[in-house]
Amino acid sequence: MEPQPTAPRPTAVRAIETVFRLESPRVIAGVARIVRDVGIAEELAQDALVAALERWPRDGVPDNPGAWLMATARHRAVDLVRRRETYARKLREIGRDLPETVPPEEPADPEDIDDDLLRLVFTTCHPVLSAEARTALTLRLLGGLTTAEIARAYLVPEPTVAQRIVRAKKTLARRNVAFEVPYGPDREARLDSVLDVIYLIFNEGYAATAGDDLLRPGLCEDALRLARVLSALMPKEPEVHALTALLEFQASRTAARTGPDGEPVLLEDQNRRRWNRMLIARGIRALARADATAAGAPGRYALQAAIAACHAHAYTYEETDWRTIATLYGLLAARFPSPVVELNRAVAVAMDQGPAAGLDIVDALAAEPALRDYHLLPSVRGDLLRRLGRTAEARAEFARAAGLARNGRERELLRRRAGESP
Repeated sequence: MEPQPTAPRPTAVRAIETVFRLESPRVIAGVARIVRDVGIAEELAQDALVAALERWPRDGVPDNPGAWLMATARHRAVDLVRRRETYARKLREIGRDLPETVPPEEPADPEDIDDDLLRLVFTTCHPVLSAEARTALTLRLLGGLTTAEIARAYLVPEPTVAQRIVRAKKTLARRNVAFEVPYGPDREARLDSVLDVIYLIFNEGYAATAGDDLLRPGLCEDALRLARVLSALMPKEPEVHALTALLEFQASRTAARTGPDGEPVLLEDQNRRRWNRMLIARGIRALARADATAAGAPGRYALQAAIAACHAHAYTYEETDWRTIATLYGLLAARFPSPVVELNRAVAVAMDQGPAAGLDIVDALAAEPALRDYHLLPSVRGDLLRRLGRTAEARAEFARAAGLARNGRERELLRRRAGESP
């Protein structure tokens, strides 16, 4: 009797799933170029994961796990294309007329970008999809986020996100949407969605919604790289430069945001000597390009980048220009209203005018449905109550925030703050 295969050890499974989560966007993008169908590309990437779960616990993790997953998925993609072509040829031989499943290679365009990840972003942001579906699908395929994480990012129910993703993949396949970076007016039409997606991917890397780690650096790197590529591709678009500036500024703080054991470090406690001055300089240059190309009022990302620049220019927490930050948040809230923006404005107002002024804004948000399960609302309220000396109420708010937080590191921090409130 042949020995039965043993089930992968739990630790090995977790390691493989971690690798796949980091590498899956590149695998899906690379395979989508071959099969021209993002839904099938995701399935083939999942097949590669199954193969890894079967082989790696037995044979060991390869030296380059990402390359192994890509090679496995691409091999299966090529096999699938060959089977389709064979089937189509046989049908033609018996007189049936079937369009080619795989389009012929097109001549290279001088504007073409050799970047499958960027093609994937523009493909999943096609206008045949709703704005919500574009973002959800791109975050799922490019960012490697689960439906639960996407729902958390958008503050909507998880089943809603799941339905959007399934329908989006079916729509792209049914409409034969090309896997390409568009040109001309079509590119402009998709740009807002692309920028939103890149920003959300960065945010998930900067402050993970779930899991045991606060940061997912790979997502930040991918988002920042895509933003830089877009800046080079679209030099006259101010919001592209503004988003790039915002991400450069935010990424500059990454090393200071966690302690030796991965625990979160609050902004006021961060060692600013660990902030990356090279990234800050890049952010300043990108923001200058945004200002130079802007023709009207600053856009959403330009305002956020200006806020981030205020933090970047302060060498100590005490030097922060909170009055300017509060003013910028006021402009942002007026032009692009959002309960999350208003919550951030409350923090800035509290730093400029005192915690009581900030608490008034926070309390006005208490009935906001979108913030009902948002852990940062009670977290901010707890901090303002602590500063006002209302310690028992602060403790309760920090505890409530900890109960809502899905990221393990954030939950630990909030529980510690609840316990530390005197």
